[in-house]
Amino acid sequence: MDAQGRGRAGDNNVDPADQWVFDPNTGNYELRLDHAGQAPARPSDRKAPGTRRAARTPGSEGGDTDTRPLPTQRGRRDEGAKAEDGERPSGGRAARRAAANRTATATASGPVGRRKPKPKASGKKKALYWTAGVVSFVLVAGCGAAYFVYQQLDGNISKVDVGVENEAVSSGPVNVLIIGTDARDGKGNSGYGDAGSVGHADTTILMHISKDRTNATALSIPRDMITNIPNCPTKQKDGSKKIIPGENQVRFNTSLGQEGRDPGCTWRTVEQMTGLKITHFMMADFNAVKELSTAVDGVEVCAAKDLNDPKSHLKLKAGRHIVKGEQALAFVRTRHAIGFGSDLDRIKMQQQFLSSLIRKLKSSAFSSPGKLYDVSQAATKALTVDTGIGTAGKLLDFGNDLKKVDIDKITFATVPVLDNPKDPATVILNKTAADPLFAMVRADHALAKGKKGKGKKSAPVKKAPPEQVRVDVTNGGGPIGSAQETVDWLQNSKAAKLSTNAGNAPAKLAATRLEYAPNQADQAATLANWMGLPKSALKKSAQNAGDRQPMKLTLGKDFKAPGSPIEAPTETPDGVQNVNADDKNVCAK
Repeated sequence: MDAQGRGRAGDNNVDPADQWVFDPNTGNYELRLDHAGQAPARPSDRKAPGTRRAARTPGSEGGDTDTRPLPTQRGRRDEGAKAEDGERPSGGRAARRAAANRTATATASGPVGRRKPKPKASGKKKALYWTAGVVSFVLVAGCGAAYFVYQQLDGNISKVDVGVENEAVSSGPVNVLIIGTDARDGKGNSGYGDAGSVGHADTTILMHISKDRTNATALSIPRDMITNIPNCPTKQKDGSKKIIPGENQVRFNTSLGQEGRDPGCTWRTVEQMTGLKITHFMMADFNAVKELSTAVDGVEVCAAKDLNDPKSHLKLKAGRHIVKGEQALAFVRTRHAIGFGSDLDRIKMQQQFLSSLIRKLKSSAFSSPGKLYDVSQAATKALTVDTGIGTAGKLLDFGNDLKKVDIDKITFATVPVLDNPKDPATVILNKTAADPLFAMVRADHALAKGKKGKGKKSAPVKKAPPEQVRVDVTNGGGPIGSAQETVDWLQNSKAAKLSTNAGNAPAKLAATRLEYAPNQADQAATLANWMGLPKSALKKSAQNAGDRQPMKLTLGKDFKAPGSPIEAPTETPDGVQNVNADDKNVCAK
């Protein structure tokens, strides 16, 4: 064994990573199954491309060494190549030896029966193997490329039956719930979290991957947000089911661990909050960050000032640094040395770390089979998942389905919240900003900003203050009482005192409509923003209105409730903190 514990020639315990070699002719890694007694040449010892096959020696039974392409890269070799690698020459031993010599001679002068290698994709076009979170980004990359050890990886993965088992691969949008728990169980975790705690949903990210796999949105959910936790069924060790009673107006992080709640309870809490149906969950503890950051040789982070957090034990000078292990964990746990010292500031640190990790995976973390193997081991050992993706094979299928998203189309955002007037240590959901955000994700709209066009954009319309918004509201197809409900909401929640209930509209409308004059454009902009009205709902007249003439808002059959967007927005709502994963200029401050 060498210093890394990898087997040498003659060992029965050969590291699978050492059996993969890079073929410069195809740009792929290939599995080299050398017979006992023949030490496999390491990639750094390989000869020139033209002599690779000439160096091969027939095995003890007469055939060439079996060389197969990486399973996830099938279809790159034509029939001639397959015959060269997979078929043995017919005839006796002498004939086979002569055939092997002819093959070696022909290969030495150039590749035989191979297609011209396909040009490599540019950095911008390369797809990223990932799902979300510290673990899931690494997991899919590791499993997608390390298929050859998936049976071994199966034993690393822990599973929880949450009562829902979705297929690993879906034809629609995918919603993956990433949970980081602060449980102190596990080697190296005793110095973190609350002593004796069974763990909370300390870090929670809902990753939405679009139906066409062109973009993804990662929503960070503040752990101290006050919310309602529904009743949830849990599966006990003896196979029986137990319903854990729900609770109202409690911290979100108590949706896991407390009162016997499992990840399925966090799953159902997030579904209730966002209206999104979750497809799968992945959960990891403190060790995940330490082990995975070490497996990829560290992650680059940035500090805009000197950071010294006695709680997380992070000490960093201003500038860029490579962190891994304990230092990486300290970085994602830090909050007292940045911003206002809140959990919202820590979320920004986590988003910076994850974005940088994605970029690392895309650039160099998987440059060798050994690295693939190390990262795959670290990722799967750190995971607990639902039964729908509870094997390495299912995870491979899952990862291959999601690998098309480019890094510049991944956006991290934080669920918008407000300070809780009843408890300054907690926050409450900011429904005005959160509802359109959730609607945008449910409609499968991307938060990632598109490339700027060359044409000039018209200047945004200035919004009128609430006290100047004058509108008559009529019900033309909404639920009974909608007009009065909307007026009450406008007056009490938005301070629009000049809003009036004008009763029922003379005719039913399929879609809500706001009629306004040119000189009321600022009022219309304010009201449309409050109501979540699409541009198609705005109807501008040709003539200006008088000083006291109100706008006319007719609630159509598409109206649900005041403040609930009529149509999902296509741009990130105001007040939603977000960052693109490809932004390298984000620094903690």
